[in-house]
Amino acid sequence: MIKLGANSVLFAGFDLETAFKYIACAGYDGVELSAIKGMCEHLELDNWKAQRNQIKEMSEEHGIELLSMEEAALDEDRLEKAFAAGAEMGIPVVNVGPGGVADVEEDFERQVELLAKLSERAKAHGVVLCVKAHVGNCIYNTPSTLRAMSEIDSSGFGIDMDPSHIYRAGENPVEALKAVISRVKHVHIRDCVVPEGGPGAPELQACGRGNIDLAGYVAVLHKVGIDVAVNLEVIGAKDYELGHVATIAAESRGYLNACLKKCGAR
Repeated sequence: MIKLGANSVLFAGFDLETAFKYIACAGYDGVELSAIKGMCEHLELDNWKAQRNQIKEMSEEHGIELLSMEEAALDEDRLEKAFAAGAEMGIPVVNVGPGGVADVEEDFERQVELLAKLSERAKAHGVVLCVKAHVGNCIYNTPSTLRAMSEIDSSGFGIDMDPSHIYRAGENPVEALKAVISRVKHVHIRDCVVPEGGPGAPELQACGRGNIDLAGYVAVLHKVGIDVAVNLEVIGAKDYELGHVATIAAESRGYLNACLKKCGAR
């Protein structure tokens, strides 16, 4: 089953209660908690025990699931806290970026070794650590993703597929997804207008605004039949008004829901 969610980073300029309220209002099934230090720490990993009951209550009040969390960095201390928080609150997936620099062999070897180690820690807590190909990092396209998959065999490891990064790597996201689908445990999703540079202004990251075949992407997920959370991840909207970010959330959910219906997933 494909569940649609939104990363609370879209609401970085507002508190978590506001994020829950408007993500639920837009019709999403769940939420991804942003625990990204320096960008958006709706989930404060140094203080997660004090937040857990409130977060659970918000989830129940608004009727949306806790689908995943994004910590982003490969910080061992913070990830240990993230795994513990995930296990305690029923959050099954913790998402990170790979770090390192593209096409630097030493960076790739070091980061993959670290990912393998941290995946075993995630497994011990009963959660999954997911990494996505990220522009400019040591894992940044399909070949580097496949290589990481071949070198990390832990059941605590998964791939977080983000079509916007694959698109900016010069690849076809739909074909790339097919190549790595066997290890996909999470999907970060947003649209992208141009195949280079950053993902674009927040409103241009809204699903349906860009040039990525998101309908084809969702169809692959449905055809394979995996249970996966597809979470909207729109960055850069911290200074936007609430109505603006709520519109991005609602527009994207409507488009993705139509994609699901088109392929028979809903």
